[in-house]
Amino acid sequence: MRFGMIPALILLAAAPTIARAQEPRLVGRVPDAARARIDAILDAARVRGLPVEPLVDRALEGATKGALAAAIVAAVTRLRDELVVVRGAFGDAASTAELTAGTSALRAGATAEGLARLRKLRPGQPLTVAAAVMADLVAAGVPADTAVGAVLALAHDADDADYIAFRRNVQRDIVLGASPAAALAVRIRLATEALGASDGPQSGGSPPKRKP
Repeated sequence: MRFGMIPALILLAAAPTIARAQEPRLVGRVPDAARARIDAILDAARVRGLPVEPLVDRALEGATKGALAAAIVAAVTRLRDELVVVRGAFGDAASTAELTAGTSALRAGATAEGLARLRKLRPGQPLTVAAAVMADLVAAGVPADTAVGAVLALAHDADDADYIAFRRNVQRDIVLGASPAAALAVRIRLATEALGASDGPQSGGSPPKRKP
């Protein structure tokens, strides 16, 4: 009799663990057919030290748009794989914001090698803005390899404010009628000149940086 109770006791003991494995934000919002598989993806991500917030957000985005269960699972799986690639390029210490920006750059056409190069050129500096600028330039019509090359060209000397000004100026030039490639070519030349001048020795002190 006592031995017959063992399986039931095991199940009771395991119940809290099973409950903890469920992501409460998905309940009632993501189709049941997808939720169990997504919970498994989230559990595996936690074990690997990956952030789960972007994965949950992706699942909820799909559910809000009325996507089928299979499509939601596929989108979450793809993002998980992209996070793995970006963390490999940016390093284990990369923040959630950096990883998320890196996945946007990856989808825009950046390569793992390009992202790793960005990390190497900006040791100890945050990469969120630089990676986001890669994706934003592509969204503005700049070819992916050109956008990545521009961000890398500025990576050694530019700070986040420089990247933001560079992006704003390229986008403004495009709105005013310049082609994306031409706008970027002009702005990258001005930016590299300005940043190079600000690093060089100047008698009487260095002049302030010009806006890229």
